[in-house]
Amino acid sequence: MEQSDTLDIESLKITQEQFILASQSLHLQRPGSDAVYSVGLYGWRKRGLYFFLLLLLVTMIVNLALTVWIIKVMNFSVDGMGNLQLNKDGVRLEGISEFLLPVYVNEIQSRRDSLLFFRSEKNVTLNARNNQGQLTGQLTVGPEAVEAQCQRLEVRSRDGGRLLFTADEEEVIMTTEKFTITGTEGAVFGHSVETPLIQARASEDLKLESPTRTLTIEAPRGVEVSAAKGPLKVSSRKDLQLESTEGEILLDANTIQLVTLPVGIYTASPSQASQEQAIYEVCVCPSGKIYLSPAESSSTCQVMSNICLWS
Repeated sequence: MEQSDTLDIESLKITQEQFILASQSLHLQRPGSDAVYSVGLYGWRKRGLYFFLLLLLVTMIVNLALTVWIIKVMNFSVDGMGNLQLNKDGVRLEGISEFLLPVYVNEIQSRRDSLLFFRSEKNVTLNARNNQGQLTGQLTVGPEAVEAQCQRLEVRSRDGGRLLFTADEEEVIMTTEKFTITGTEGAVFGHSVETPLIQARASEDLKLESPTRTLTIEAPRGVEVSAAKGPLKVSSRKDLQLESTEGEILLDANTIQLVTLPVGIYTASPSQASQEQAIYEVCVCPSGKIYLSPAESSSTCQVMSNICLWS
């Protein structure tokens, strides 16, 4: 027993010596128990981290509250926002909408049971452009005038099939059955007017006047001027000319009055000319001038009358 115990102690010594020699060859150092390292956040760093986390939490709560408030105020929904609804056909607005910048749309349409209004403090301008962005048409409604700029302006009937009014650079065409002017001063035309009929309303007078120029009425086949229930008056400051190149001028009435015609003198005696005369004869000079001559048993029209000589 003693011999075996001695062998075990010696083998343990040999093993311990081998371990020491191996540790020295590998230059292993045993850690000392004097150095102590602390792991974690302490002091002001810990308080700063907690303050940052608290500030982040408050910011998230405020953002969440603002988001909920905006959704509630703007009335957001799956279909749109408040009066603005989005669908597959486009955008639908309910009520009054205000646009601060230009709006580009293909079509603006109101509901079937309501009207469509465009309001602006200055003016309302509608522009039409081509594929290249060039302006092709413009309609401006301003405080003083309504202006339309386009190549051709057309006004059609309710169903869109009948053309009522058209205007371009060369002419203006009215295709309606009647064109009524209700102004007290009538209508002023700077150039010629082509129409098959000019007619006044019932119980109202029709007046054609040219204050400073000549008034001309002409037609390729004929001109008819009639007053069914009233007088017809034609007056001129200078000459009144009725001319027919191929036909005749017909004055058909129960009574035709030619007032203030000059009286011709066919005698050399002034005393005979000054006598009162009840019946006169209508005479015509070769130039076409009409004058009166005292009527007698035979014609008193003298070609050498003073009226014909002065005409």
